Amino acid sequence: MAESTSPIPFKRLEQIASDACNSVLENVEFYEHPKTAGWNETIIQKVLKALMSEATPAGASSPQYKFAINSTIVQHVVPTSQLNKPTSTGTTDAEAAATAKKQAGRRGMHSATGGYWNEKTDGMWSYKWDGDAKGLDVVLMLIWIAV
Repeated sequence: MAESTSPIPFKRLEQIASDACNSVLENVEFYEHPKTAGWNETIIQKVLKALMSEATPAGASSPQYKFAINSTIVQHVVPTSQLNKPTSTGTTDAEAAATAKKQAGRRGMHSATGGYWNEKTDGMWSYKWDGDAKGLDVVLMLIWIAV
């Protein structure tokens, strides 16, 4: 999606998303499934509040866009014995251990979204917040539609 269609520059969208995730998850130590709905709701509300504020022109009562946000929290898994096996690519034990550590606890995920709309005014953007130290990631997807 071309940045020119976005009501807010992508760099600023990234900062808004990062700030929301950081503020909601700053005191979280690990993934706790019963709390994820609340985390998602709070992240979405913080992002929406910032979007509404920044996308509303001076003197207007509302932005010229409708926004929809999806927030997905992905739990990391515990390392498996397969991830900790030495590689057969000729790497050293230290290199193999470092590679295994980077891959340990990761779940695969793929998500795709499409839309039929006015490509000159409408669009979508996604962002991944990396929460390695907390055992979770957050994936945000934002859609805007001009009104």
